[in-house]
Amino acid sequence: MPLPMGDMAWPPPYLGPALDAMHTWDTWWSGDPDRLEDLYSGSTGGAPDPKRYQFAGGVLGKLARWWWGTPTAPGERRTKLHVPIAGDLCGGSADLLFSEPPRFTVDDTDTQDRLDALADDGMLATLQTAAEVGAALGGVYLRPVYDQEIADRPWIVAEHADRAIPEFTWGRLSAVTFWKVVREHDGQVWRWLQRHEPSIIYHGLYQGTKEKLGRPVPLEDSRETEAFATLVDEDGGIPTGYDKLDVVYIPNQASRRWRSAERLQNLGRSDLDGVESLMDALDETYSSWMRDIRLGKGRIVVPNAYLQSNGPGRGAGWNPDQEAFAGLDMLARADSGQLTVAQFAIRVQEHRDTAEDLVNQILRSAGYSGQTFGIGGDVAVTATEITARERRSMTTRGRKILRWRPALAQLMEALLAVDQHVFGGSIEPQRPTIEFEDSVQEDPLSLANTADVLRRAQAASTDTLVRMAHPEWDDDQVTAEVRRIQVEAGTAVPDPMQVGDIP
Repeated sequence: MPLPMGDMAWPPPYLGPALDAMHTWDTWWSGDPDRLEDLYSGSTGGAPDPKRYQFAGGVLGKLARWWWGTPTAPGERRTKLHVPIAGDLCGGSADLLFSEPPRFTVDDTDTQDRLDALADDGMLATLQTAAEVGAALGGVYLRPVYDQEIADRPWIVAEHADRAIPEFTWGRLSAVTFWKVVREHDGQVWRWLQRHEPSIIYHGLYQGTKEKLGRPVPLEDSRETEAFATLVDEDGGIPTGYDKLDVVYIPNQASRRWRSAERLQNLGRSDLDGVESLMDALDETYSSWMRDIRLGKGRIVVPNAYLQSNGPGRGAGWNPDQEAFAGLDMLARADSGQLTVAQFAIRVQEHRDTAEDLVNQILRSAGYSGQTFGIGGDVAVTATEITARERRSMTTRGRKILRWRPALAQLMEALLAVDQHVFGGSIEPQRPTIEFEDSVQEDPLSLANTADVLRRAQAASTDTLVRMAHPEWDDDQVTAEVRRIQVEAGTAVPDPMQVGDIP
């Protein structure tokens, strides 16, 4: 039986280090200050000493000694400010890969037409989302799905790495089990497991606890799984129509955290891996900056007797519009005005320089250039200059494409096979050629100037110049454009002085 039969710890204990790391990355990626404070403070609520964990040993004490681990004193409002640079970083990584849709090419005409139709059905948005998830969690899984009641074609969905148990053979994904909590009630947890193996998917529903998988129960016991009860065989399997594994795993970057852990060494690492302390320091810097602004509010300290009287025996008050005044309970003296002006300096430049240096260090450690994220101004430059300034980002993009290209080729082959198996048709499932578009577009004026210089120097043919100006065009479009240019220029007729064909 491919799915587990007996009660066992869930998720499997050996995945603990990876899931803990993914939980940390996910917390930073979410940009939720409450989650960050819960992660690093270890607060249970209502404890007599909110700083007790900062003096503890072990992992709990280590986390509590981060800046986000410093708890807010009881009775005070939280003044910590979070800069969502983790979300910007992961989103920028996805934009570098899929700002333009990749091109899928196969040999068969009918298959190409069907592939184009499948690729146009929201696939780019799915790939962008998957790339951002992978940058945050260290990797992402993609697989084809279908539902004949809502669509006449299959589509691609992304499965998150913190809800998957992969199995690798010689560094390649050979099987994977996804799980989803479909119900929780009275301490009981129902989990839906989907195990993907070559040519088949096994479905199982389990009733257990938060720590234990529990026992298998009929698929009819949950609304999310009851539709599969009539589709699975006696082992709980459903054929996919694809003789290989229908799931691909795309690691974000090469693993360095778990290289010595045999069952984890093929997992990827997040773009946020290793920069958590820098992001913590960045939040501390901005919070200190805002603290300077709060303390820098000008105040004129005066005795309460100087403020507006509320009548005999009723003390004095002050107009809230006069926010510069702050009264103290002290005796007014006739020989002194007793006006004290309090105005603290706001260290703008020091905080700005620190924050900019931290941001640059975070981006550099993650493998990106500041120019990619708008650091360095918005001065108009050519594509060549942009590429030079963003060299580090382009190098990281190239490394990621090396992992995405073969995975997308297998995924599209699986998508075509599932489409033929479920919806029929005359297509021939095959692995396509994947071409990623250039994320930096050349300035049209720069291209025109280059083409003009090459033409006057007689260093390039009309066909070459058209391809240079329109790299996205196919051969038929280029040939048609060359013909139109020749007709307009009067060079479409053969040269009578030319003998024979030009080789």
